Amino acid sequence: MKHSLLIIACLFTASFCNARTEQVFIQGDHGKLVADLQTPDVMPKNCPIVMLCHGFTANRNNGLLCGIADELEKQGIASIRFDFNGHGESEGDFQRMTVPNEIEDALHVYNWVKADSRFGKIGIAGHSQGGVVTSMLAGKLGKKAFRGGVVLLAPAGVIRDDAIRGAFAGTSFDGADPLDPPEYVEVWGHHLGREYITSAFWLPIYETAAGYKGRACIIHGTADRLVPYTYGLRFHQLWKKSEWHLLDQYDHGFGPNPEGAVKLAATFFCKELK
Repeated sequence: MKHSLLIIACLFTASFCNARTEQVFIQGDHGKLVADLQTPDVMPKNCPIVMLCHGFTANRNNGLLCGIADELEKQGIASIRFDFNGHGESEGDFQRMTVPNEIEDALHVYNWVKADSRFGKIGIAGHSQGGVVTSMLAGKLGKKAFRGGVVLLAPAGVIRDDAIRGAFAGTSFDGADPLDPPEYVEVWGHHLGREYITSAFWLPIYETAAGYKGRACIIHGTADRLVPYTYGLRFHQLWKKSEWHLLDQYDHGFGPNPEGAVKLAATFFCKELK
């Protein structure tokens, strides 16, 4: 299943990521982050912008994020998508990556965008683990920070439950105590570090996300086997001003039709940012 998701992401990336972009470098929690700033040809004053956060082991060229960026550009909305520490072209060691330090990365990107006088309202979207980061950052900063709204795409609220069960993405900790895990566990060809596992065990995902009181859109698929859709539904129940889209027979990467999730996300942001 993992390989089919990667194939879908690569094909989708090829069709969507040809737009004009400017590469920028932002200091993150574990070194410099590489980001692509995509802007419309004619920049309006106080141009609205959306931050786009990829998932576990992915990168800023994830097809969903590129698709959203291109749809937003057509509507005069800028976007910035970036590689978290230890991912893609950003600095950092994957084995030292945790959800808390990814939240810090996203905060650095938010501060960079906020300091740029070209931009006005800010929205944020995240897929999978990026959805967890997005939800927790929104909860920490509040709705005034993200007046353009929040979109969660198959948010991986399962992370904490997986850590408690002693497994991650189908890989077990080989009977080790999740409170005292090994130095790393190999997941999808990557070394998932001990600090990731121990921090995930106590990760207050929904408790932190509850601090966000603004508009949101949560999109999930019924065929998601990595993150059951009930985890996305819980965000909808938590956020009273959210809309909920449950896509029948869509998987974690929103196959067989990722464009459907892209259109929903872009439509939401166009409504909130205009």
